[in-house]
Amino acid sequence: MKYALLTGWMLLAIVCASIAQPAAPQEERFTVSGYIKDGTNGEELLYANVYEPTNDVGTTTNLYGFYSLTLPQGTYELTFSYLGYQVLTKKLTLNSNTELNADLIPESAILQEIVVTDKVVNEAVQETGMSRIDLPIEDIKKMPSLLGEPDVIKTIQTLPGVTSAGEGTSAFFVRGGSADQNLVLIDEAPVYDVSHMFGLFSVFNSDIIKSAELYKGGIPSKYGGRLSSLMEVTTRDGNNKRLSASGGIGLLAAKGTIEGPIVKDKASFILSGRRSYADIFMKNNDALDGTTVLFHDLNAKINWKASNKDRFFLSAYSGRDVWKFSDDFKMDWGNTTTTFRWNHLFNERLFSNLTLLYSNFDYALGFSDPVQGFKWKANQQEYSLKEDISYFVTPSLTLKFGYQGIYRKFQPGDIRPTDAETSAFIGVKLQEQYALDHALYIGAEHKITDRLSLDYGVRYSLFQNIGAGTVYEYTDPNDNINIEVIDSTVYDDFEIIKTFQNPEPRFAARYLLDDQSSVKLSYNRMTQYIHLISNSTVPIPFATWAPSSTYLNPQKADQVAAGYFRNFRDDTYEFSVEAYYKKSVDVTAFADNASLFFNKNLSTEFRQGEAESYGVEFFLRKNKGDLRGFASYTWSKTEMTVETINNNKAFPANHDRRHNLNIALAYDINDNWNVGAAFTYGTGRPITLPTGRYDFDGYQVNLYSDRNGYRLPDFHRLDLSVTYEPKKNEGRRWQNSFAAGVYNAYNRQNPFTIYTRTKQDEDGNIIGDGTEKEARLVYLFGALPYVGWNFKF
Repeated sequence: MKYALLTGWMLLAIVCASIAQPAAPQEERFTVSGYIKDGTNGEELLYANVYEPTNDVGTTTNLYGFYSLTLPQGTYELTFSYLGYQVLTKKLTLNSNTELNADLIPESAILQEIVVTDKVVNEAVQETGMSRIDLPIEDIKKMPSLLGEPDVIKTIQTLPGVTSAGEGTSAFFVRGGSADQNLVLIDEAPVYDVSHMFGLFSVFNSDIIKSAELYKGGIPSKYGGRLSSLMEVTTRDGNNKRLSASGGIGLLAAKGTIEGPIVKDKASFILSGRRSYADIFMKNNDALDGTTVLFHDLNAKINWKASNKDRFFLSAYSGRDVWKFSDDFKMDWGNTTTTFRWNHLFNERLFSNLTLLYSNFDYALGFSDPVQGFKWKANQQEYSLKEDISYFVTPSLTLKFGYQGIYRKFQPGDIRPTDAETSAFIGVKLQEQYALDHALYIGAEHKITDRLSLDYGVRYSLFQNIGAGTVYEYTDPNDNINIEVIDSTVYDDFEIIKTFQNPEPRFAARYLLDDQSSVKLSYNRMTQYIHLISNSTVPIPFATWAPSSTYLNPQKADQVAAGYFRNFRDDTYEFSVEAYYKKSVDVTAFADNASLFFNKNLSTEFRQGEAESYGVEFFLRKNKGDLRGFASYTWSKTEMTVETINNNKAFPANHDRRHNLNIALAYDINDNWNVGAAFTYGTGRPITLPTGRYDFDGYQVNLYSDRNGYRLPDFHRLDLSVTYEPKKNEGRRWQNSFAAGVYNAYNRQNPFTIYTRTKQDEDGNIIGDGTEKEARLVYLFGALPYVGWNFKF
């Protein structure tokens, strides 16, 4: 607490010193502010540029398209620009605070599909922050993809500093962190499971996404709650000019979107849905009678511009997977989120965003047998209130501060018999857990000189594990075999069980070497108070979460990073190299052979230790021309040390991959044809395997290697695609395109996992006396061709 107060006072002193006015008379200054939008559909443009050349000052719009620029009294020509749009210049006589909105028009004379990149040309060099990468949505759509379904998560897995768990998963690991250490937001609401069909696809429908960005480090003080990364997805607001629709059909799923004005230029809506249809074909197959495999998504959003000072947004997401086998066994899981936002402009320099959030993840398993039938349910819920304020002090200083409060509810499991009269199954309900999560933050974006800029701030987090609940005391809380409860304490509703508090300082600096290059440095401390209860490398939808509590400390991480950034050939090429070091403490792990499902004494399975990660990341991206794309390479190492595990020796983390190389290219042959290629290579991930056997009381027992003592074979794959867009006729709104490609073009059998079994011949007969073992490789996909059709009008 003392450290948090000290950091806060230091920040306040720096800010006060920077805005203190000298004694000499100052010329009168006024503020021009407003919103920058797409002139064809009314969508706010994020991070668009505003520049005033006389004073050589400028700013960018925020996440909601708002800008504010304070200048001396006078007459100016303001330039508004955004990549892919025509530059707009507006003359302004500034003798009072002025509201000035700008509508930018796409560069094409014929209104074509706009490539929204949410970045300026040389942003990577100019911005103070580092370890942040934006994801151009339209470029993602042109890249090869699994079964033709564009996927923002699969693209993230190819970025520097990011690794995947293997073929066909949506899990991603950032700079040595585990998959549960990533904060994934859709319209500011957290999503706890990002996978469909056990990871073949993600929950993000590319047709609804306005922007997507990933922070690997240098995370602003506004965000917290996870150790490793922030992925923020913002959905489109909907066309407020005219009604339009789009959709697509692929091998596995179909999708459709409709959007339009409720009140032209004032209010709009957008509704987008996606559904797989493998279950439809299963119904016509006698061998699969009663089997259902499907997923669906629904995104909805409405927004209302009450005035230039008040805007309201309501967005929601619902997605679900259903797997059903022979009418007897069923499992389903899904996410639901709701976001209400109120943007309010107190004055030209004070911007507020008030947000109410709801997020729910739940899963269910069911077996309909009259004797052994059961229904198993679990969920994780949170309700949140958030207030974020931006104060544009001067063109060189912006303050951001706010508060977030979260109420969390954890239901780890409730299992009931299908029929209480006939079932032999006994119902069990694990204890629910509750928590309150608070955070205050303040941060500054500070341009010290033309070359030196700083982002600095602090986040103070307070977490309370609360009742109702019962906490048990054990003779030895680390003994998960001979469990002995010696006492218990009962807590009432909202009674505090355990409190944790942590300061989380953040700092980033950028020094411009010249207009085309810069060096950067960043540091951040992150704290994570909730923990995924799973010992699987790949997150499965049937895992639960738990709050920090009496036997489970919050996880903490400190990360420092440094980098060099340069643009070449008139900003056509963008290059960067970053090095990082991250130290994590109280990282959650579990005892060997831990029992994690329906364990009333789960706290005896908890183990916590340390993790150390470091690496170097190279990134080259081509932003202009007929040929676009990027190449990334990462060398990294992650080791963990956990008491009582691996004889207290350090071992590679499950997701440790030494080398990762990714190349993704898209080439416009002409106005109608585009081809794409993506290649990925990665060192095999660690795995623990039996190294021998020994006899114990007449039983043959496996002798295992050190934890993660072996590695799977290296992973590599080539994907190819081609897209055809028929010539657009001027004046016609109808547009469509056809896509085809092949996933894993040279049919590489990439290992997903390895298991051991008794050695058998080709017919499945056991060889010898049955004591000899053999390793078997499991892989998921060979070469998979796909076709798809998309339309828009």
